Amino acid sequence: MSDLVPVLKSLKKAQAVLALQTRREKDAALLAAASAIDRDRAAILAANAADVEQARAGGMKDALIDRLLLNNPRVDAIIEGIETVVRLEDPVGKVRSGWKTPNGLCIEQIAVPLGVAAIIYESRPNVTADAFSLAYKAGCAILLRGSSAALASNRALTAAIKAGLETAGIPGALELAGSGNRDEVDEILTARGYIDVVLPRGGRDLIRRVVENARVPVIETGEGNCHIYVDPGADMDAAAAIIENAKLQKPGACNAVETLLIHREALSSLLPVVAERLAGKAELRCDAASKAVIMGAGRAVPPGLTVQDAGEEDWSTEFLDYILAVKTVHSLDEAIDHINRYGSGHSEAILTNDLRAAETFCRRVDAACVYTNASTRFTDGAEFGFGAELGISTQKFHARGPMGLEALTTVKYRITGSGQIRE
Repeated sequence: MSDLVPVLKSLKKAQAVLALQTRREKDAALLAAASAIDRDRAAILAANAADVEQARAGGMKDALIDRLLLNNPRVDAIIEGIETVVRLEDPVGKVRSGWKTPNGLCIEQIAVPLGVAAIIYESRPNVTADAFSLAYKAGCAILLRGSSAALASNRALTAAIKAGLETAGIPGALELAGSGNRDEVDEILTARGYIDVVLPRGGRDLIRRVVENARVPVIETGEGNCHIYVDPGADMDAAAAIIENAKLQKPGACNAVETLLIHREALSSLLPVVAERLAGKAELRCDAASKAVIMGAGRAVPPGLTVQDAGEEDWSTEFLDYILAVKTVHSLDEAIDHINRYGSGHSEAILTNDLRAAETFCRRVDAACVYTNASTRFTDGAEFGFGAELGISTQKFHARGPMGLEALTTVKYRITGSGQIRE
């Protein structure tokens, strides 16, 4: 713990001050940070360009390059996200519930900051600003530990934010573990007494490492092995458009669809349309029945379409790439069983016009977010109205689904009496 101890002590001290700030003070600090990012965007984009160039030279796949990339619209979105957080209600001090006991005690359950948070994440520089803004508004200091692939970007963003906080906030409430040394992760995971919660945000290996080695509490943000199931009664044109969006709009995102489940009675009417839309854009990994529909005798295979045989491992893989697994199912029950076996508890969708099928799917599928007739790509803090997100929790304790301000609070009970004693 030698390297990070001074940083962790500073965060703990800053959080004690931040926890007492008013909403007006916190909002002014966030707006100052947003202005500083805007002012320093040239330096931020230059740093990001260096990260992207290095990632391409190292062979990073295109979908992950897209996740790393910043440009002017994405910097604008970062700033807009911070401004949205400013407009949100301050959760700290909110009375969640209250009651009076028979002996006259008044008991209130009040939201308070979790304390010092740490987030360990992969090459998503937007997370740097998102995590900071949510933590600061919730009265939490935060330690950021991004991946080495985004190190220059994260340093530039953090420097801008801290410069903004120098004018209207508490600069010490934000720190970057920016050495790029992998030992930092182990230090963070064992920082009992300094860090109150760790949030891993990334792929399976990162999450497993954090969960298995942490000695501080963890909110697990799981990988996204997401499914779309198409029922026979679905609007097939709308279904094809939803599937295309869920796969292609941002394939490196954890809420992109990875497996398409098609009822056998919908196979011939849907799959050729999907294949046409994805030709030259994504590879299909099909079971025998779905492959036969695409490649069957007399059918013209769409130009540029790549079709491979699906293997057992494809059903449990988060591709984060231009790849879609396709499986034929014989019933709604089979689709639900497949999802509950192979899914990661992230985001699952049913496309149907059958109300009973939709209700059954939503009731029985075990996931943080369950959709009817919509793309899984909406599982996102900004889309849910949170302004930003810390990640998407797939666990069932404390927080589940996109995590906003509430996820960074806990409760304190305030009890007011008038001289009561317990007999």
